[in-house]
Amino acid sequence: MIDFELTDEQRLIRETARDFTDREIVPRARENDRNEHFDTELVQKIADMGFLGAIVPEEYGGREVDYRTYALLVEEIGRGDSAMRTVVSVVTSLVCSSIVRWGTEEQKQEWLPRLCSGEALGCFGLTEPDTGSDASNLKTRAEKIDGGWRINGGKMWISLGNYSKLAMIFAQTDPEKKHKGLACFLVPTDSEGFSSQEIHGKLGLKGSDTAELSLDGVEVADSALMGQIGDGFKIAMSALDSGRYSVAAGCVGICQGSLDASVAYAKERTQFDRPIASFQLVQEMIADMAVQTEAARGLVWRAGWLKDQGKPSTTETSIAKLYATEAAVSCADRAIQVHGGSGYVDDYPVERYLRDARVTTLYEGTSQIQKLIIGRAYTGINALVP
Repeated sequence: MIDFELTDEQRLIRETARDFTDREIVPRARENDRNEHFDTELVQKIADMGFLGAIVPEEYGGREVDYRTYALLVEEIGRGDSAMRTVVSVVTSLVCSSIVRWGTEEQKQEWLPRLCSGEALGCFGLTEPDTGSDASNLKTRAEKIDGGWRINGGKMWISLGNYSKLAMIFAQTDPEKKHKGLACFLVPTDSEGFSSQEIHGKLGLKGSDTAELSLDGVEVADSALMGQIGDGFKIAMSALDSGRYSVAAGCVGICQGSLDASVAYAKERTQFDRPIASFQLVQEMIADMAVQTEAARGLVWRAGWLKDQGKPSTTETSIAKLYATEAAVSCADRAIQVHGGSGYVDDYPVERYLRDARVTTLYEGTSQIQKLIIGRAYTGINALVP
C-alpha cells in the first residue's frame, strides 16, 4: 500500500529546498531568463546544498535520499526555475544514476564525487540532429583501436553541453546490429577533437545551457566504456526512465507555481469593485489547476514509491511524465489567462512557466512516445516495431 504521509525528514528536506528556492533561485530567475544567462554561481550553490547527486550513495559524495524525497526537492526547484531544475535532472537523474548502476568502481570513484560536489557537470549525449526517439539508429560511430576507441559524430540539443567536463556519449559500434551494437562511453570534454557550440533562439529554458556537440576522431581508453558493447541501449533507456521521473517532478513545481501565482493575483486584482477571485469562471480555472497539480503530484509519488520498493516502474514513470508535463503546459496557460495582459509579460513568472513547460512534452521521450510505452504495457504489442 502506498503511504502518502511524509516523514519528518522528508518534510525537512522539502522545507529546506523551498526556502533555498525562494531565497536563491526565484530572485535570479527573471534576469537569467532575460539575459539567456547560465548561472554557474547558482549551480554551485545548488551543489553545495547537496541537491546534485541527491540519490547517489553517500560513499560517492551523494545524499542517498529515496526517490520520493528526491521528487520533493526537484518540485521545489522546478517551481522556482526550470532552467535550474534541468541542471539537477541532467546531472543527477541522467548521468549520476547511470554511473551508479552501470559504471565500474573506478568510474564511480573518478566521476561521482566531482559531479555531486559541482566540481564537474555532466551531460547526456544521446540525441542527434537526425535521431531523436529512434535511439537505435544513431549515426555516431565508435571504432575499436589499439587500447581504446575512436569516436566520430555529432549530438544535438544537449543540456549543459557547453559547461560539462564529462559527456555520456552513445555510439554505434556495428550498424548491422542496430541496438545490440550500441555502446556508452564516458568522454572527458577536454579530449582532443571534442567541441561544443551553444544553441540560441530557444522558446524557453533560456537560463539553461543547450549545446550541439561534435566528436571528430575523439579517442578514449577502453576504461571509458560503461557496461559492455550492446549495453548502450539499456543504459540509455534506464537513464531516461530516471530522467523522466525528475522532469515529471519538476513539472509538478510548474503546476504549483502557476496555481500559487494565480491565487495571489486573483485575490489582489479587482474588477467591477471586487477581486476577480470572486468570479466563477476565474475560480473554475483555479480549480482546474488545483486538480491537475494534485493529480500530477500523486502520479509522481506513486512512481517514486515503486522505485523505492525496487519494483518495476517504467510504465508508471511514463504515465507520470506524460500527465505532469501536459498538466504543466495547461496550468501555465490557464495562469496567463487569470493574469490577463499582465501574464503576457515577465513581471510575473507565469509566461516563463509556459515557455519552459513546453519543451518538457518533447525531451526525454515525447508525449506520443510515452503513450506508446503505456500502450505497449497494456496491450503487449510494440507499436514502434514495423
